[in-house]
Amino acid sequence: MDDPLEPGLYIVATPIGNLSDLSPRAAAVLARADLIAVEDSRVTGKLLNHIGVKRPMTPYHDHNADKVRPGLIARMATGAVALVSDAGTPLISDPGYKLVRDARAAGVTVTTIPGPSAVIAALTLAGLPTDHFAFFGFLPAKGGARASAIAEAAEFRGTLVFYESGPRLGAALAALRDGLGDRDAAVAREITKAFEEAVTGTLAELAARYAVAPPKGEIVIVVGPPGEAPAADADTVDAALADAMTRLSASRAAAEVAQALGLPRRDVYARALDLKEQSQ
Repeated sequence: MDDPLEPGLYIVATPIGNLSDLSPRAAAVLARADLIAVEDSRVTGKLLNHIGVKRPMTPYHDHNADKVRPGLIARMATGAVALVSDAGTPLISDPGYKLVRDARAAGVTVTTIPGPSAVIAALTLAGLPTDHFAFFGFLPAKGGARASAIAEAAEFRGTLVFYESGPRLGAALAALRDGLGDRDAAVAREITKAFEEAVTGTLAELAARYAVAPPKGEIVIVVGPPGEAPAADADTVDAALADAMTRLSASRAAAEVAQALGLPRRDVYARALDLKEQSQ
């Protein structure tokens, strides 16, 4: 463990709450790094104190990343630079990916030390499908931009994961309800800490719960996938075909309607031919 680290960039996942979740490998890398790039030296300082080491730290965050990145890359040529975020896995909803990109372009060796992630931890707590999910970070604060982001997320047919803050939670849940429908969801907060909780319900139920009593702490919203859409009834199919056949042949109209309504093309085409014959 006392051997020096090879020069390069080390991406180190740190605890999201409980400091005991730091892996032995992560602790060993932090103890031997020549320099640690941190979001907040006060937060990382507590972690280093927990494992009983002192190492040089330098700020690396949204506000200074472009300015300090070249110097960090240069330092990696001869020394081991560890990258950490305040909590969890670096590069997840922070600017670390640019450091990795530029390090690789400079021929620097990049090593990851995996560990805690609030996204994965929340998924394990939520009790919602995890075989197909997507992470969308923080929703925009402004209503119009937030609605657009939710509309984009709605195109994904699996489970959705968002970060959110306590004061904005109720509004975010209401916007998700309006944009996605009343899906099953979970609100996970203070994960791995003393007051960890995961509250489940529909988006409408959760929006009502947190509308007047916003919680404290870091929050992850997990939204289940949409249910199966109800099959279109005969009148809906006929109306869609009648409109499409004013512009297209029966065959092309059937293909368009079948795709739009999620129906077998053969069945829709047969109905299109019936309607065409009836109109003659």
